[in-house]
Amino acid sequence: MKPTKILFVCLGNICRSPAAEGVMKYLAKGLPIEIQSAGTAGYHIGELPDVRMRSHAQKRNYNLISHAQQFDPSKHFEQFDHIIAMDANNLSDLKAMDRNKKYHHKLSLMTDYSQTMDVNEVPDPYYGGPAGFEHVLDILEDACAGLLKQLQIK
Repeated sequence: MKPTKILFVCLGNICRSPAAEGVMKYLAKGLPIEIQSAGTAGYHIGELPDVRMRSHAQKRNYNLISHAQQFDPSKHFEQFDHIIAMDANNLSDLKAMDRNKKYHHKLSLMTDYSQTMDVNEVPDPYYGGPAGFEHVLDILEDACAGLLKQLQIK
């Protein structure tokens, strides 16, 4: 069976999307799913996730080790089955990169998969304190579990 390929996308690929990648990899362990993350901007290419996000994630047993990459429309649209944005701005940026709307069916918002949390986006915790990073992880745990349930991969 061909693995399902998921790409999580935020702005800089150092907080939200690598955290989503880490949570999903933890929840999907042993399933035929390939998971990566990327940013719509190239500010942090090659960097590890933000040290604060790594620290908060580690407390929940998520190991965030991927290096930041920028979303590449010339390959990522074809390569991934699901491209999931952390907020409306990044979803809008991804849609703008898909000028012919050929891949719009692959695009969604992370919070579309929320099961119990009533939120519209995964907020950027970069300029906030510890509570913001914890809130992001709470949202991602809920939404990643919902995504996994919706995919029904066994």
